[in-house]
Parts: sequence; structure tokens; C-alpha cells
Amino acid sequence: MTTKASAGRILIVDDDADTRESLKVLLETAGYEVEVAPNGSRALRLQHSRPADAVVTDIFMPVADGIETIRGLRTEFPDVRIIAVSAGGRSVGNETYLAVALAAGADAVLRKPMDFDELLAMLKKLLAGHSGPPDP
Repeated sequence: MTTKASAGRILIVDDDADTRESLKVLLETAGYEVEVAPNGSRALRLQHSRPADAVVTDIFMPVADGIETIRGLRTEFPDVRIIAVSAGGRSVGNETYLAVALAAGADAVLRKPMDFDELLAMLKKLLAGHSGPPDP
């Protein structure tokens, strides 16, 4: 499969090292330049030093969670595209956390475990200037 080297810069934010690395490999294979961060605090520092076109962030993380990260990105980098991902939580259903992420400024949301093809299609659409999930 031939991919474009200039597909865009993506920042992956997740406290799980395996998730970060698997997404990094997937997105690099698809032609994206990828940075990774273990939490929102580190993600915001990376965004200041090497701005990404899109951010894929987990919701539940230590230091700065996904909601804080989304709000910080929206305030400081209003044009960055944001996809929030979550497997849910203990006290509130997954849809509720993802709805909060949308209200905080995420452009789109995905449930973990993610379908990689759906993530790639969503990134392509968001980076093309569209918002929301891709058409089926």
C-alpha cells in the first residue's frame, strides 16, 4: 500500500503505552507523522513545541485527563482537530463521558476498543475540513 508522507501531524494522548505505540504504528503506516504523550499536560507542551493537525486523546488519564486536555487545546489551539476516545468509567456510562468530551470541544468521539479503519476515516475527514464522524 502506498501512503503519502504529508498526510498530517497527529498527537496521540493515552496513559497506556501499548495503546500509544499501536496507534503510532498504525498512523505512521497510513502516512501520518505521529507524536505521543502519556497525559494531557505533556500533550499541551508538545502542541506548543510541535503543533499537530489533529489530537487523539483518551479521557481517563493521570496528571491532566482528556476533558482538561480538550479544553486546553480548544483554548490555545482552536483550529486543531480533536478525537476523544474512551472505554468508559466506573460511575457514569461511556456515552456520558463521550458526550462531555463533545461539549468540551472534541470534534468527534470513538469508543475503545477502536476500529482502526474508522479512526483513519475519521481523521481523513476531519483533516479535510469536515467535522463529525465519517459517512458509512
